[in-house]
Parts: sequence; C-alpha cells; structure tokens
Amino acid sequence: MRVLAVGAHFDDVELGCGGTIARHTATGDDVTIYIVTNSGFTNYAQEVIRKPEIALEEGRMAAKILGVDNLICGDYPTNDLKWNDDLARSIIKIIEENDIEIVYTHWSGDIHVDHQVVARATIAAARHVPRLLMYRSNYYESDVLFAGRFYVDITSTLEQKKRAIMAHESEYKRVGKKWLRFFENQNQNDGQMIGVDFAERFEILKYLK
Repeated sequence: MRVLAVGAHFDDVELGCGGTIARHTATGDDVTIYIVTNSGFTNYAQEVIRKPEIALEEGRMAAKILGVDNLICGDYPTNDLKWNDDLARSIIKIIEENDIEIVYTHWSGDIHVDHQVVARATIAAARHVPRLLMYRSNYYESDVLFAGRFYVDITSTLEQKKRAIMAHESEYKRVGKKWLRFFENQNQNDGQMIGVDFAERFEILKYLK
C-alpha cells in the first residue's frame, strides 16, 4: 500500500500516528511523510524556542526510526498557515506523484490553527484518495468532540513510536516526560477499547476496503 502521512510540524505525525506508520513500513508499505512547515518558532516574547534546522534534523532522525525514507519538508511558516490553493496543490502533487492509496492527517477539530489548516487542505487534496483518516496529535481540549472509531493495534510498534517522539530532543526537553506519558497512556486506553495492549485511534472520513 502507498501511504501518505501529513503533519503541520515535525513531531505531529509521530505523536498522532507513529505506531501506525511503523506498522506500515514493517509490512513493506511505501510510506511518505510530508511536514508542511519549517517547524521553527518563537514565543510571545520573540525568544527562539525551536530553530528550523534543528527541527529538520530531528525530523529526519524520527522518520528513520519509523522506517520512512521519503520525508518531504515544506517551508511554510509555523503558526501562520493559510488554507489556500497553494497549500492544497503541494499535497495534491505528492498524492499524484506517489499514487497514494491512504492518507493520514490532522483532526479537523483541533484547536491549533496550523493543524486545522493542514486538515482542511488535506481533505480537499485527497478528495480522490479512497482512504482518509484523521489523527489527534496534542492534548488540548476542543469545543468539538474527537470521535475516533477507527483503531489500529500498535502493541508491536509502541517502543518504536516512543523512540521517534524522543528523537525530537528540542521539544522533549521543553515539555518533559509528561508529553510522552500522556500519549502512551492514551494509546493504552485506546488499546483497552479493542482488547489489545496499545492502539492508535482515528476519525474516519472515508475508508474503502
């Protein structure tokens, strides 16, 4: 299967569907990851929190851990994404050039504006792709319920997912172990819903068997 995972920033894919991506690569599927922004950002005081070159280096390491060779890096600015034809076309180009059969992207109800924009652009770009699933990659509350009903057993790839998350050292140092612990607990809870140790959960927009 030819797979595309789209993320707004380096680490989003790892957090939201890293275990699932590792499963794809383990079975020989052809996986592409597209990160839309350069992932560098500053805080409200204009202090540099993450440099683009550091984010890229860490992203490449994480992709390697997940077994992904085809990592495509966009250069859109972090926290300033706009839903427009240019962004959608960048995703369409990847879909068509790689003959993508399944797409993973952000949940459209996410309160992070970059995540919302990437979700909407991906939905538009993947209108002819037969399978489209949306993941959640943060722990912020939203006024919309994340109603994930599509589960993937990631028991065999959880440790691989954790290593990929920790490859983003600049972010891991900033947010601490609670960041990793939250997602591991979430994956454990989701696993209990389907009778396995760990699972990732997705909102399903469409899925052709």
